[in-house]
Amino acid sequence: MKAVKAMAKTSVAVLACALLVSARPVPPPVEWPVYGRTNMGLRFVPADQINRATVGRLGLAWYHEFDTDRGQESTPIMVDGVLYVSTAWSKVSAFDARTGRQLWSFDPEVPKPTLAKSCCDAINRGVSVSKGRVFVATLDGRLIALDARTGRKLWSTLTVDQSKSYTITGATEVAGDLVLIGNGGAEFGVRGYISAYHVATGKLAWRFFTVPNPEGKPDGQPSDKPLRELAAPGWFGDGWRQNGGGGTVWDSITYDPESGILYFGVGNGGPYDWNIRSDGKGDNLFLSSIVAVKAATGEYLWHYQTTPGDSWDYTATQHIMLLDAEYKGRQRKLLIQAPKNGYFYILDRTTGELLSAEPYADVTWSKGVDIKTGRPIEAPGAHYQDKPFLQSPSGLGAHSWHPMAYSPQTRLVYIPAQAMVQEFARDPGFKHRPGHMNIGIDTRTLAVPDDPAQLEKMKAAVHGELLAWDPFEQKARWRVKHPFFVNGGVLATAGGLVFQGTAEGTLNAYDASTGAKLWSYPTVNGIVAPPISYVIDGRQYVAVMVGYGGPSAMYGTIVPYRPRLPGRLMVFALDGKARAKPYVIPQPAPIDLTGVASSGDPVRGLAAYNDTCLVCHGFSARGRYTADLRRSQIVKDPEAFRSVVIDGAFKELGMVSFAPHVSPERAEDIRAYLIQEARKVVERGDPDSWQPPR
Repeated sequence: MKAVKAMAKTSVAVLACALLVSARPVPPPVEWPVYGRTNMGLRFVPADQINRATVGRLGLAWYHEFDTDRGQESTPIMVDGVLYVSTAWSKVSAFDARTGRQLWSFDPEVPKPTLAKSCCDAINRGVSVSKGRVFVATLDGRLIALDARTGRKLWSTLTVDQSKSYTITGATEVAGDLVLIGNGGAEFGVRGYISAYHVATGKLAWRFFTVPNPEGKPDGQPSDKPLRELAAPGWFGDGWRQNGGGGTVWDSITYDPESGILYFGVGNGGPYDWNIRSDGKGDNLFLSSIVAVKAATGEYLWHYQTTPGDSWDYTATQHIMLLDAEYKGRQRKLLIQAPKNGYFYILDRTTGELLSAEPYADVTWSKGVDIKTGRPIEAPGAHYQDKPFLQSPSGLGAHSWHPMAYSPQTRLVYIPAQAMVQEFARDPGFKHRPGHMNIGIDTRTLAVPDDPAQLEKMKAAVHGELLAWDPFEQKARWRVKHPFFVNGGVLATAGGLVFQGTAEGTLNAYDASTGAKLWSYPTVNGIVAPPISYVIDGRQYVAVMVGYGGPSAMYGTIVPYRPRLPGRLMVFALDGKARAKPYVIPQPAPIDLTGVASSGDPVRGLAAYNDTCLVCHGFSARGRYTADLRRSQIVKDPEAFRSVVIDGAFKELGMVSFAPHVSPERAEDIRAYLIQEARKVVERGDPDSWQPPR
């Protein structure tokens, strides 16, 4: 009898549990149809199946490995059960969002020598999807429309003058019947602009140039009037004319369909040094500005310049977020941004009125922002006209392109922030060289310390942060410190979580209210891309592109050493059981320098290296995601070295000939410097040991 009663109780308990489970609502479908999930760009997903209580069950649902080991910065787009991603070299793939089955792939076959025009790797930040089409912009300046179902190319148009050093790495943005794209290349001497093309045909609708025409004539575009009336009076001298002026729209483009307004951020000047670019005078509009135009026509509406007369590479191309909220007792339509210069800006997005600007990072170039004029109060000597200036944030910014997120539950903005101090000094011998980096900065002052003790001090001072920022009170609520200064973008969820990937190779979930780490997965390869989340067939997923790269590679030993590993798309869900194939970890190649010598001068070689090679191969030749020249066998042989540097033997790998800028004698000086750096590795031992995260 007791056994029967026990069985009856058990049956009732099982039935009760079953009823509870069956009564649990099935999550509605949630897509990620545009770059920021909605046009507001909040990167908040209204799904809570994955939450504080369940995140411990999160596991790998599926993954796909790509054919490149370059950086991966793309935001996946999920529409109608299909996940669309772009990868390095502007390739595009489509996957079944449930299973990971690859549906199609497209390779625009970007010529590898294009890489020599890029400041920051062969990356691509994403596609847009509209009206059955997928839009991608390529590194070499094309805009391409693909059939969303098959991947077949529908049309392609060239958006740049390929004889100049333009590149495109940014994501496209659709505004009604138009698709928008900007470009990059300010460091190489180009003039920036944003272009709108018809979705159906690829025909140019309008173009907005961000700096005046160096030839002093109109362009026949909607930017003519604001450039003539507002911008041109604030440009001086001929330096900018020779260098193009810069002002590229290389990332943030945000469309508000309710108002029909398009907002975009404008980048740095070319050269960086305002004293060279504009004789140390003028605001240089529209550099480092947020600009609002009518999306349909490109007609200028308003602008706000975050950094007038920029000398520090303080772009305003960082994530632009739109927010409808009560602010200081009034319901406002807000625009918020945390650009490179270290200030968190709140604007009225209808009028462009500055409502607040407060530092979210350590700032030395300015003592604050005058809220009445909207102008920063510059620190004495900040423009380094007389002597070097120790600036914070560094030229890489307190926050770069990595998207932030906002949670309406916590009313906090989550910023992937970074801390680094950098010294800028004028280049006394600056001369413009077409097709070459033209920044006007003495690169010797930017170098990572060679002394091991000093290097360790620098590492200790340089770090990244996940910063929870209260935009209404303009103060930090919590911080999570990361050991390396460039980490991934951010996702916020209705489950009370914030997701972010890290440089060392983990994807982490944090409590959105406190910053407590609740879950971590070892992706092994580093992450700079932002995660997304979607719900399909009642199951919530988190997806992220894995693959470290971008400009952080320049800084060698202050980013984590990692052999070059192929990128992956990794997708997670509750109770996911998939296992990623272990990476094959190549070991750093030893180099035997017995009998190796050079007739060159390593001191001259250092200057030539910093001027020519640094942007790809890193300070002190400690390349992380390009060839580590301290271990290159080619460096041992002067003829082999000249065949690469002067003759372009590796052109099809992206290493073009530098004959226009480097003489055979100077090439031998560079080789002498590289031999010197290689000997340090041999004599001091190899500091680049690495263990994958567990």
